[in-house]
Amino acid sequence: MECFAAGVSRIIHLLTGCTAVGKTELALRWAEANGAEIVSCDSLLFYRGMDIGTAKPTPDERARVPHHLIDICEITGQMDVTHYIARTRSVLEELFKRGKKVLVTGGSGFYLKAFFAPVADAVEVPAALREELRMRLEQKGAEPLLRELRGLNPAGLGALDTQNPRRVLRALERCRASGRTLLELQAEFAAQPAPFADCEVRWCELAREKEELDQRIAQRVTAMLAQGLVGEVRGLLGSGLKENPSAAQAIGYRETVDFLEGRLSEAGLAPAIVKNTRALVKKQRTWFKTQLPPHHPVAAGSARIDGLFAPPI
Repeated sequence: MECFAAGVSRIIHLLTGCTAVGKTELALRWAEANGAEIVSCDSLLFYRGMDIGTAKPTPDERARVPHHLIDICEITGQMDVTHYIARTRSVLEELFKRGKKVLVTGGSGFYLKAFFAPVADAVEVPAALREELRMRLEQKGAEPLLRELRGLNPAGLGALDTQNPRRVLRALERCRASGRTLLELQAEFAAQPAPFADCEVRWCELAREKEELDQRIAQRVTAMLAQGLVGEVRGLLGSGLKENPSAAQAIGYRETVDFLEGRLSEAGLAPAIVKNTRALVKKQRTWFKTQLPPHHPVAAGSARIDGLFAPPI
């Protein structure tokens, strides 16, 4: 891993929390007060045109504080955590050299975890191999792939979920591409440093009581529909939204696609988005508790910008 320039302050301030908890406004206030620039950690803000359904910072909000890693991909493009880490490190290097404070904000778990722990190994899978195995899975199912994977791993498959075809596919890709077993790859992965181990990460999770957050989610969905979510999704469908499964299945977008394609009534659209957003928040709460380092969430309603980020213990 290439380190940042010696002698440059390398502190990352990271503000996270569930959907609709209130990260955006607090992030803006903290950044303004501290002369910071904001780096997104939201897996949907990368995509141009996904504005209303993602609650993307508005042009006015982005004029208040410079933002990075927003609108960097067309809707048909693909982002993954490896690309995110590379782009983030490039942005951080430039900000640190300019002497700017850095505020990372967002709630996308896998991307967020990159600031605390390894999340991806260095195995590069050739496109031709990936397509070969994908076609085999599509045509013959997962069982032949699993048999091949077991043959390449005589010592066993560790904790791999062999009932999940996608996980079997990815494991076989990595074994074929690297020439190593899963256990060898797992040992190498565990030994590698976190992607931002050469930085000091100070962070805060915002939280609200369930009832208050439920109310905020309902208000947000009502506002998104009033702002033109249906029109936004209609336009994105014309631009190739369905070519990007991650984007097309995002909450707010998948329900609106169902409405536009006749699988959901207009009256059922808002309730479906609210229901699925609340289910997402439940998963996010569990993720924050189990995947992040031990911490005490900060109540969003009483959060103050001074002292928000304590140095790590």
